[in-house]
Amino acid sequence: MTESTSRAVRRGALVELEVGEDVRGSSRFNEDIAPTRLEARTWSRWNIAALWVGMAICVPTYTLGGVLTAYFGLSVGEALLTILLANIVVLVPLTLNAFPGTKFGIPFPVVLRSSFGIRGSNVPCLIRALVGCGWFGIQTMFGGLAIHLLLSAIFPPWRALDGVGEVIGFFLFGAMNLYVVIRGAESIKWLETLAAPLLLAVGIGLMVWAMPHVSIDELMSQPPSRPEGASVFGYFFAGLTAMVGFWATLSLNIPDFSRFAKSQKDQIVGQIIGLPLTMFFFAALGVVMTAASASLVGETVSDPVSLIGHIDSPVWVVIAMVLIIVATLSTNTAANIVSPTNDFQNIAPKLIDQTRGTLLTGLVGVLLMGYDLLQKAGLIDAGVTLESLYSNWLLGYSSLLGPIAGIMAVDYFLIKRQWLDVASLYQDGAAYPAYNPAGFIAFLVPVALTLFSLVAGVWTWFYDYGWFTGSALGAIVYYAASKLLMKPMAAVQPEGLVEEGAR
Repeated sequence: MTESTSRAVRRGALVELEVGEDVRGSSRFNEDIAPTRLEARTWSRWNIAALWVGMAICVPTYTLGGVLTAYFGLSVGEALLTILLANIVVLVPLTLNAFPGTKFGIPFPVVLRSSFGIRGSNVPCLIRALVGCGWFGIQTMFGGLAIHLLLSAIFPPWRALDGVGEVIGFFLFGAMNLYVVIRGAESIKWLETLAAPLLLAVGIGLMVWAMPHVSIDELMSQPPSRPEGASVFGYFFAGLTAMVGFWATLSLNIPDFSRFAKSQKDQIVGQIIGLPLTMFFFAALGVVMTAASASLVGETVSDPVSLIGHIDSPVWVVIAMVLIIVATLSTNTAANIVSPTNDFQNIAPKLIDQTRGTLLTGLVGVLLMGYDLLQKAGLIDAGVTLESLYSNWLLGYSSLLGPIAGIMAVDYFLIKRQWLDVASLYQDGAAYPAYNPAGFIAFLVPVALTLFSLVAGVWTWFYDYGWFTGSALGAIVYYAASKLLMKPMAAVQPEGLVEEGAR
């Protein structure tokens, strides 16, 4: 029998909400974004680590070293060090913002209701969702190309379809992604846990294959592309900011996954094990494989899908493309679909459930890539490839999300002192306002300064180091605005919290 009033029960270090009719009947609640029950919090540190391995091993990671050397003026050694340091840095907001998800079992949109308001949370949610949908489209393009090359190797006449084959592959791969997410968190957990060791083994195999064809000493001694005599620090910190921005989105919606963790220790250790070294290794693999490609296939190729497509053996192409598909699937489902799905549900939980949110994510992703799909299908003739344009735009756009990361951390640890009234987060007019002005002020101030520095050409450092400046300023402004504008909430156990076993 369901109680009329919800109550929070502390079970060890975790808090579980026993949902009553007051929350269940609220327009801000549905079962898919409800607090995770304790029996469903089954992800160990190894599941969390596997999640990051599955997300980090993807085509964009493979190309990061080349991006830093070609566009940021870094040497190969400097580029790899930058990638390693960036992923150590990004562990800080990742682990901090994962805390409320793990402790209370709540997803990212519900966590945001504390700092932006019950309805105001939709603004940062939709900003995050748009980034996720864009990356979903880009990764699905890579997956669709892999499916096209796979079918071409199995059925040679398929190759004649050319761009149309890639479009068909895009929709096939997209459908695979959506199916996994619609199946739920356990399906994602299973996929990531299965894919992680396989992808690591393949990466090691590719490194062994490429090493005889490249001189590491020559590779590391190549001069950087920046002007001779220029200081490395400006180029290094610009590259560091861009690399931190690579996972800026996940540093926000990490509660979408940490809500399933067994404990805070599991989410912290799992992320430390899974993220920095995997990113470093696969970026290093991209540098080595690109350098070795001239010897392997007769020309320099920086895209792993295209590189494998140059292999003469159909058997190896089939095997490699299946692995590329698995790698991209494991990245896309977790990194680019889960968050938009939850974010869209936050708008109207009674109307949009997980299935509808997932389908809406797919639809927006297709629309964002529509121009490129029409171009590949030969329906329009244009020389602009939106994959590259979207990639550049999304990396810059992600840096604007820094303030939200700072706001979330300050709200939970300093303002709310690690206690949230979970039942009230699912109800209008309860303990939390519809719109929290402190959250919007703290978000808009750094974003306005970032755009001003970009347009006016002054304070260029504020834009160049946008994620760092934005997150720091957002955190400071939020703390000050909360103290000045908001009524203090009790920084103690929420009303109704009971110890396990209490009646």
